[in-house]
Amino acid sequence: MAKAAHNNKVQNHRCASRGSECGIDLDSKVRFLRSPGAYDPRPVGVSVVETHMALVFLTDREVYKLKKPVKYPFLDFSTLDAREADCRDEVRLNRRLSPDVYLGVVALTLEPSGRLALAGTGDIVDWLVRMRRLPAEKMLNHVIAHGLLTPQDIERVGTLLADFYAGLEPVSLDADTYFERFRSQQGLNVELFRRFGDIFDGARLHEITMAIETFLERKQEKLKERVRQGRIVDGHGDLKPEHICLIEPPAVIDCLEFNRFLRLVDPCDDIAYLGLECSLLGASWIGRTLRQKVEAKLADHPGEDLIAFYTMFHACLRARLALAHLTEPQPRSPEHWPKLARRYLEAAEKACNGLTLP
Repeated sequence: MAKAAHNNKVQNHRCASRGSECGIDLDSKVRFLRSPGAYDPRPVGVSVVETHMALVFLTDREVYKLKKPVKYPFLDFSTLDAREADCRDEVRLNRRLSPDVYLGVVALTLEPSGRLALAGTGDIVDWLVRMRRLPAEKMLNHVIAHGLLTPQDIERVGTLLADFYAGLEPVSLDADTYFERFRSQQGLNVELFRRFGDIFDGARLHEITMAIETFLERKQEKLKERVRQGRIVDGHGDLKPEHICLIEPPAVIDCLEFNRFLRLVDPCDDIAYLGLECSLLGASWIGRTLRQKVEAKLADHPGEDLIAFYTMFHACLRARLALAHLTEPQPRSPEHWPKLARRYLEAAEKACNGLTLP
């Protein structure tokens, strides 16, 4: 298993028959990867976490992420080549903030014996991201929840993020395209909110959506100016407390690797989202502290109204994504998603107070 992934690509055969690679379906891959015998050295046990886009297998010391063969408007993992490319992008991009966590890409192979293997010599039937397992008790969300967070912890995270953004080059992006991303996403938000209108207080929801739409109408030049100033970078795109580990040095994982356009962000937008998520955990001071650190490093002070807009926008987007679970044929925990959507909209309403709309 220590063989480099690129050697696998040379010496192994690629197999991509229609429907499933070499006739190996996803369930067969999952059964194999659930087994401790799939790994060397053999772990005591293997636990599995499933998301919309991947299955994550946690051994004693390592983590293996298998992309599902899914296709959505914003990503396409339906082919073996696409999943390999995304695995390689995930490792490359996340090594920017966690160089010692992302160990590489590993091939899942079908051996001549008919058995599956990790980094074997047979036909390649899939690819996995291999990571060092981080201590769950050191993840920021866990530390906040247990009242163990210190200002020094956030100082270290702030330094890491500030240095990260300062080292990124501005991306080439059309200002109108950047602006339209917000408007189109807000249109999708409103569409789904109307579909589930009975979940919310109609007057409060109207106030929130009107505040965002008014900002987009009257202050669109403020958003476009961020592009013209060279403030938009190829950033993280999904900064959450559960993606930050307070080891030494801190590690930030799970950037939005599958869609570069959505990863092109204003650093203040990235930090506003993280601040939003921390505030929902009862630690609103984290966002302010990180923002000050990043703004000082970048010599950038965008103003309270822009931060308020970014916060409101993300809160509405997360509310929509929560409700989207209810559109599935058999949603998991259907009672959970309306409650979560309401919490995000409450946060959006609170952020409204920071907007100045002439």
